Amino acid sequence: MGPTVSEHDETPQTAAPEAAGTHEAPDGAAGRPPRTRMFPPGEGPAPDPAGAHFDRRIRSFQPRRSRVTRGQADAIRRLWPRWGLDVDGSRVLDLGELFDGLPVVLEIGFGMGEATARMAADDPGTGILAVDVHTPGQGNLLSLADRGELTNVRVANGDAIILLTSMLGPDSLDGLRIYFPDPWPKKRHHKRRIVQPEFLDLAAGRLKPGALLHCATDWEPYAEQMLDVLTAHPAFENTQVDGGYSPRPAFRPRTRFEGQGLDKGHPVHDVLFRRSPSLAPPSSLR
Repeated sequence: MGPTVSEHDETPQTAAPEAAGTHEAPDGAAGRPPRTRMFPPGEGPAPDPAGAHFDRRIRSFQPRRSRVTRGQADAIRRLWPRWGLDVDGSRVLDLGELFDGLPVVLEIGFGMGEATARMAADDPGTGILAVDVHTPGQGNLLSLADRGELTNVRVANGDAIILLTSMLGPDSLDGLRIYFPDPWPKKRHHKRRIVQPEFLDLAAGRLKPGALLHCATDWEPYAEQMLDVLTAHPAFENTQVDGGYSPRPAFRPRTRFEGQGLDKGHPVHDVLFRRSPSLAPPSSLR
């Protein structure tokens, strides 16, 4: 699932474009001690992979500090060198090499990774590059992938915007998934939502023509915003001929959080658009 939200305990979200997110004081500021490295270099996710080179004051995620279990830590130590990577902005990833030639879908925000693991198991012919900032979730997804022998999952640690901007090439993705991102329900916080026109500009430059962008949320006002901004964007086309929401596709599992929302009477909306094959994104984004 999606983000780190007050109500979304399953999913820490990644940052949105410059005009989206919470203002986090840098480590060590305001009397807060700097984050310490939990794992030796190369054996686990770095506490701040991009460093000050990519410092962005506005973010759409709030990093959570929660305990890493022994099993999660063990999975990270064993599997991070093989299946994990830090979003440090230092290089453009060769997705063909990383996923042995499989088509690749980027998932932004995966929480504890249960839904990601299920999708990977159901579709072994597609690689899933799953990015998040929550260390327990990273360890849990690696553990699930190991137990399920899911070799088509890679776990990225850090800001999804840096990943899209600096580490993925033009037309490199076959899909993009954002499930249950932080809704930021207060009006003054709407700028922190990840699905914004600027984010769609960036995504359009990384998705192949015809690639699917799939969002899901249980917060109806956010669903309306998603539908509006995607409909208005020239690089995307709604998969629904009536221009509305889509039925939940079979490949998206129903998650624990989604079930809790439905129990509370929250309608869940899926928004599925394709990168237009007839209109290239601006050259500045390629």
